[in-house]
Amino acid sequence: MNTTAALRAGVNEEPMTAVLQRGYGSAEVLSVGARARPRIGPREVLVEVHAAGMDRGTWHLMAGYPYAVRLATGLTTPRNPVPGLDLAGTVVEVGAQVTRFAPGDRVFGIGKGSYAQLAAAREDKLALMPQRLSFEQAAVVPVSGLTALQALRDSGRVAAGQRVLIIGASGGVGTYAVQLARAFGAHVTAVCSGAKAEKVRSLGAERVIDHAREDWADGSAKYDLILDIAGNAPLGRLRRAATREGTIVFVGGEGGGALTGMGRQLGALLRAPFISQRVRLKLPDENGADLEVLRGLIDEGKVTPAIDSTWRLEQVPEAMRRLVAGAVTGKLCISVAR
Repeated sequence: MNTTAALRAGVNEEPMTAVLQRGYGSAEVLSVGARARPRIGPREVLVEVHAAGMDRGTWHLMAGYPYAVRLATGLTTPRNPVPGLDLAGTVVEVGAQVTRFAPGDRVFGIGKGSYAQLAAAREDKLALMPQRLSFEQAAVVPVSGLTALQALRDSGRVAAGQRVLIIGASGGVGTYAVQLARAFGAHVTAVCSGAKAEKVRSLGAERVIDHAREDWADGSAKYDLILDIAGNAPLGRLRRAATREGTIVFVGGEGGGALTGMGRQLGALLRAPFISQRVRLKLPDENGADLEVLRGLIDEGKVTPAIDSTWRLEQVPEAMRRLVAGAVTGKLCISVAR
């Protein structure tokens, strides 16, 4: 009996190993234990997880911060106690209405609780894996890659020949944004710490600014498009670095207060109708169509995932502490041993 038939027949129903979150807080709320296997809906796919990604979004969901996060995940404790979004793995079962995937397909995308041996994922949030990538590489693409792509292409309307400033270029979204901006034909200036400058330069940045030693808003250069990724600069400072009709895109919700996390960004949007620059706020749109776009760019060699380090399931709390400490360049990968 094959794996799919076994699952449908109720065979091999022993609990899986997963990271469990017992509440909101620091990495101490995480531990490894047994969890019932996910059951999928008609438009969902069950994936045997080979690897998963970790980024700031995972931290927000673990910490329940900003507090508005809890409206979606659970007020006092998370409704789904298994963290993790990014995943790469093998399809083992498909729902009755799934048409794009079959058991045995190697997929990457966004699931529910990917820090586990098995995870459920919606069909429309998955794509076939890029041929050039390992499971570990593919697992760190989805959330950060989608955010970077959509911030540049949709919110920023990036075009060949433009001057693009990426603030926070060494993080998960930033390392993709540098490569994607270059793929779109833009000239990229990246802002990060000096210790991470060489890595960012190797991804295609023409100029790298050490935020501790140089002022990217000193007026010496003007940019057609600015991506502020998890920064804390006020709108006025960002405007000084932008051309008169340039575009400023806030990516994510860092530095905006404990309630929504977006006080700075929402304040900027309220001022947007009265200034010459375009101001946009970008949150990721989780969709398989854009994962296909990323897959194409990766298979063409224009984008390569930047993995800082790889950790086992039982090391997830330690990996989270490294992330919170700001010691990560690119993405952290969680390898799910079998």
